[in-house]
Amino acid sequence: MEPAEGPGALGFHGDEEIIEVVELGPPGPDDLADEIEDVDFEDEGAEEPDAEAWETEDDEGVEDGMEAQDDSEVTFSLHSASVFCVSLDPKTNTLAVTGGEDDKAFVWRVSDGELLFECSGHKDSVTCAGFSHDSVFVATGDMSGLIKVWRVDTKEEVWSFEVGDLEWMEWHPQAHVLLAGTADGNSWMWKIPSGDCKTFQGPACPATCGRILPDGKRAVVGYEDGTMRIWDLKQGTSLHVLKGQDGHQDPLTCVASNQDGSLIMTGSVDCHAKLVNSTTGKVVCIFKMESVAPKAPTGEGEEAESNSVESLGFCNVMPLAAVGYLDGTLAIYDLSTQSLRHKCQHESGIVQLLWEESSAVVYTCSLDGAVRLWDARSGKMISEYRGHSAEILDFAVNKDASIVVTTSGDHQAKVFCVQRPDR
Repeated sequence: MEPAEGPGALGFHGDEEIIEVVELGPPGPDDLADEIEDVDFEDEGAEEPDAEAWETEDDEGVEDGMEAQDDSEVTFSLHSASVFCVSLDPKTNTLAVTGGEDDKAFVWRVSDGELLFECSGHKDSVTCAGFSHDSVFVATGDMSGLIKVWRVDTKEEVWSFEVGDLEWMEWHPQAHVLLAGTADGNSWMWKIPSGDCKTFQGPACPATCGRILPDGKRAVVGYEDGTMRIWDLKQGTSLHVLKGQDGHQDPLTCVASNQDGSLIMTGSVDCHAKLVNSTTGKVVCIFKMESVAPKAPTGEGEEAESNSVESLGFCNVMPLAAVGYLDGTLAIYDLSTQSLRHKCQHESGIVQLLWEESSAVVYTCSLDGAVRLWDARSGKMISEYRGHSAEILDFAVNKDASIVVTTSGDHQAKVFCVQRPDR
């Protein structure tokens, strides 16, 4: 971090003398993740709410500011380990489902954190969870590949199936159909609750990410070898395959489509985001993040900070797309000119981003435990919400953009009220 220059950069009282200047660069995402792993957050919050963090020796080791404030309205704390995933029920936005490293998944009320029911029976970390389009069913999937579906009103399990190691899972936008990708390269599709099944065979490497397109007839799946396929869900055939120069050089990390499904965007460990015409399968444009100078000099034996695309998405109301990187960069791209419009820098890595449904506001959550709202037109941060004492691992925004639900490595899920009078 460069020391500030110019008048007014540092203010001193009277004739104070500077004994030593210590430069504190912001922690890199990897450093932060390591530090977080070493900290025991069990006793977090035992202090008085207004206790100053720097006056207590007990808090040593916890990232500055991460435990200092809690802007949340509701905290759900039934998980006993990191909470990996969260989804809101699409119909009413009143229920959340969370899954965690404790092999548990819970369905609970957003308004007060009240438990509705536990999705029991998993024996591995629950990494995927979500409601069907009409909120009738909720599906939970664990790392070992056990997927269960529950009927929300009766709280009863109606279906389960075991696949290979699970990479991702998604409900169909209009039907009781579930799609999942596994480490053996296959994507699976089931009708729920009958269990009628279809498989889409990819290359012999993990199907790392996937998304059903808005028409409900096609899905895009990204793979560890850098390839991307667009599948016809009815025929079970591959419509387009992007590989070699058209594909990515490294594993895909995320895929997204615009509102009408005409454009797909893929993100990868190679730091590129590719814009693809979903009808022709042709690459329209490649967004490359120019290399950013390292934040701090790399010491001997230290690895240079790695970077990758972690999340991306399209704006519904303007021709804009957002890409979030592990180095903390949020890039807003203008699709009409295919150029970089804004770069919004975070202190630490971006885990996920989401656009508001009906405005040019993009939300990010990051390894520093904060949720931030950005105005994509100006590139300015609108607001920031804190409350977690560890990194945020997933989050969801409700339809009218009044609440955000987050999950974290601190074993908690939190509900933040983000509605502002001028929106």
